[in-house]
Amino acid sequence: MGAKSCVEWLSVIVLPSRCCPWSRCCGMGDFRPRTVWLGRPDKREQRYPRNVINNQKYNFFTFLPGVLFNQFKYFFNLYFLLLACSQFVPELRLGALYTYWVPLGFVLIITIVREAVEEVRCFLRDKEVNSQIYSKLSPRGELSFNQRVPADMIFLRTSERNGSCFLRTDQLDGETDWKLRLPVACTQRLPTARFGDCLSNSIRSFVYAEEPNIDIHNFVGTFTRVTLLLAELPAFLPGTVVGVVIYTGKELRSVMNTSKSRHKVGLFDLEVNCLTKILFGALVVVSLVMVALQHFAGRWYLQIFRFLLLFSNIVPISLRVNLDMGKMVFSWMIRRDSKIPGTVVRASTIPEQLGRISYLLTDKTGTLTQNEMVFRRLHLGTVAYGMDSMDEVQSHVFSAYTQGGGATRAPAATKVRKTISSRVHEAVKAIALVHNVTPVYESNGVTDQAEAEQHYEDACRVYQASSPDEVSLVQWTESVGLTLVGRDQSSMQLRTPTGQILNFTILQIFPFTYESKRMGIIVRDESTGEITFYMKGADVVMAGIVQYNDWLEEECGNMAREGLRVLVVAKKSLTEEQYQDFEARYVQAKLSVHDRSLKVATVIESLEMEMELLCLTGVEDQLQADVRPTLEILRNAGIKVWMLTGDKLETATCTAKNAHLVTRNQDIHIFRPVTTRGEAHLELNAFRRKHDCALVISGDSLEVCLKFYEYELMELACQCPAVVCCRCAPTQKAQIVRLLQERTGKLTCAVGDGGNDVSMIQEADCGVGVEGKEGKQASLAADFSVTQFKHLGRLLMVHGRNSYKRSAALSQFVIHRSLCISTMQAVFSSVFYFASVPLYQGFLIIGYSTLYTMFPVFSLVLDKDVKSEVAMLYPELYKDLLKGRPLSFKTFLIWVLISIYQGSIIMYGALLLFESEFVHIVAISFTSLILTELLMVALTIQTWHWLMIVAELLSLACYIASLVFLHEFIDIYFIATLSFVWKVTAITLVSCLPLYILKYLRRRFSPPNYSKLTS
Repeated sequence: MGAKSCVEWLSVIVLPSRCCPWSRCCGMGDFRPRTVWLGRPDKREQRYPRNVINNQKYNFFTFLPGVLFNQFKYFFNLYFLLLACSQFVPELRLGALYTYWVPLGFVLIITIVREAVEEVRCFLRDKEVNSQIYSKLSPRGELSFNQRVPADMIFLRTSERNGSCFLRTDQLDGETDWKLRLPVACTQRLPTARFGDCLSNSIRSFVYAEEPNIDIHNFVGTFTRVTLLLAELPAFLPGTVVGVVIYTGKELRSVMNTSKSRHKVGLFDLEVNCLTKILFGALVVVSLVMVALQHFAGRWYLQIFRFLLLFSNIVPISLRVNLDMGKMVFSWMIRRDSKIPGTVVRASTIPEQLGRISYLLTDKTGTLTQNEMVFRRLHLGTVAYGMDSMDEVQSHVFSAYTQGGGATRAPAATKVRKTISSRVHEAVKAIALVHNVTPVYESNGVTDQAEAEQHYEDACRVYQASSPDEVSLVQWTESVGLTLVGRDQSSMQLRTPTGQILNFTILQIFPFTYESKRMGIIVRDESTGEITFYMKGADVVMAGIVQYNDWLEEECGNMAREGLRVLVVAKKSLTEEQYQDFEARYVQAKLSVHDRSLKVATVIESLEMEMELLCLTGVEDQLQADVRPTLEILRNAGIKVWMLTGDKLETATCTAKNAHLVTRNQDIHIFRPVTTRGEAHLELNAFRRKHDCALVISGDSLEVCLKFYEYELMELACQCPAVVCCRCAPTQKAQIVRLLQERTGKLTCAVGDGGNDVSMIQEADCGVGVEGKEGKQASLAADFSVTQFKHLGRLLMVHGRNSYKRSAALSQFVIHRSLCISTMQAVFSSVFYFASVPLYQGFLIIGYSTLYTMFPVFSLVLDKDVKSEVAMLYPELYKDLLKGRPLSFKTFLIWVLISIYQGSIIMYGALLLFESEFVHIVAISFTSLILTELLMVALTIQTWHWLMIVAELLSLACYIASLVFLHEFIDIYFIATLSFVWKVTAITLVSCLPLYILKYLRRRFSPPNYSKLTS
């Protein structure tokens, strides 16, 4: 038996091919069926796309237009562009052009540089993957052992006599178990040869394949042999596969199940954009009122535009700059957090999204679990063996094969109570036989493959199977002394602790199906001739098959509550006559034309009666580190967690219990398989009667329900504390995310680690990739990348919460700063007969929103209401953010009223107290305005940082130092007088002191939720 061929499935890596160099820009047209000739590239009927991945949002030609479009499609930036352009009209010009174009240009440069950096990083990541070299992939189409397939291929031949080849589809459906695949029969039957070297001379054949589509489970095509010239060809290397590439590039199944990267805009940005529209409406109203009070005299339409420009500060351009720079600071903080090492921010435009997540959709394999099965429990009814008592099991097995050769004797039909030792031996032997595991031998550098296979070298042996559960069971039997050393389609070999080889002939295998929930095998012991029917399966079906007992149900429940996957193992001894009778009926049933599957199942069930219960096995799918506490944190924070996996229903349900995604006091409703509208209606009605119940549903049933009862299903599912969707295709995962967004209007976060999770990650409002065993494809396509699932808790509870609250405070304070000076301008114009004359000109306007107040206002990005440890300890604080209270119409209105009050006090105070010259009004009002803003920042801050103090002092020093150069606007001799000092002090106190008093009273009588935690 040669080494089994093993390949992994990843349809994204570069494969040299002739293609249109402009295909990326101009597309490749519609997908069409194709005929692929073996060894005849001259017969190619169409061009095929290059075999590369592309996660970039733009290319060289679309970058600048795309970035500018994404900026100016929102009202905020479009408004300032029109404002700046209006200054080219002489009648509308109010000041120097730089006062409008410099801020706008600064905003655009910051945005373009940020997008360029992210695009370059994305390009380099894609280039790294696309540049991987395949030493064995050549025009011959040959793949070697343990190599990922870089394209969608059809296997023509393997080095195995029976053509078997095990492969993994983790990048398609997320399943990391090995699957058996067979090549085309007529090419596998060729003489042993490396016919890849001679394809052009030996084979005249072609493959007709359907057009590329997203179905990852089915493929329609035909292999046609025109001529087949048999020749004496060189030897075919063991462990290799020859195949023909059918699809490449964007036509790959995995790529077609991946959505195109899109430019994500955060909900916070949309809310700010909405507020700017309100401010613009206020701007238009104020301008119309001013012109109306002039009785629309003269060229009143020009006056309207002049007032629009005069009060343009109502909509602050510095808001965009501050928010974009704030996002960069938040992203830097996430990357520098030592408690979540390795975290990468790939989309720096949406960090505040992390603070408002309502639904978290996560993959299972590799994200919640390590996909490493560990045998935990063997239960015999009267005695149970855990991890700490496996040495007892080992001694029982050893004694069974050393004392009287009990292993090779046929058991006598006696009612004498069996000893514990014999019961343990029978259970271990059954577990070592009832499976579909194949041992494979590899060269380890010391022993070559053929020698290792001949002598059953332990160091060279690995196990391959379609289920990691079965591998863990066989590995456990090896650890206790009974080793599976060989297997083919008709026989199996076990090695005892004494080194003796036991040979078994495989008479029949009944594979596991979702309907039967069990698998069986009939074997003949070559040394004794005994025929035994072994079976293992889920407790719900095995309870009616085994002989009556009083412990099965109770112990299965106990082990399931511990998060173990429970299998019931049983056996039944058959005489030769009984087996011959069964085989005749079984063959007859398989030859039936009508109701074949039903008749076959009936014949098998005739054996499945009164079987002897041997044991229960408990296997644990090891969770990632701290998954349970992380899920508990998310649940306490008000976030609903949905698990979307391509794995089996039983596996997904068990993992949900083990990870405490479903709590112990919650019921689980398993949605029965439905195929028609009527069945879906009945099952939805049954589910509607359940309360506080977790939902488990398969992808096929989900598709039927979404087709006919989309609204009803989503309404019921959103009420569930947890939802598990199993057997999900990548496109279904993305569809579920999209439906949640549309039906609930809440923010979603998708977490995954494999290529099959990319669509879900890109569709979600916030995508998080976990760097795991399934490659980096999900990590590269995500907005945020973490190394472990447990880091998600801190990413949301600490960084998400802080980013959102800080952005809300920063945006509202920038609006307050602009409304203050606009209110002062409105008061000034009203007093001076509604003249469209600016109160402050030139550098005073630019300096007010930059040099004099920028640093203290921007220092709000360092503010925090509670320590990070408190935020993690009390995730309930996160719930307040889900309602959007930090930035709402209520808080916006409060800041507008504060701005109007302070702007009016400062302007009327300056007009009331000035003595002779207009320049004194400018000096008094502007100085009071600067001091008021600095004091308001101090009033807003909740936790002081040393940089905040530096920013306050630096801004004040800059203003005092710049007075020397502002003699054109401010009387330097006047500001040195005592009169100036007391007037500015009085105005500043009147504008700020009432607010300080109100803040104290509010904290005293109506404190916020977090105040008790900070005291």
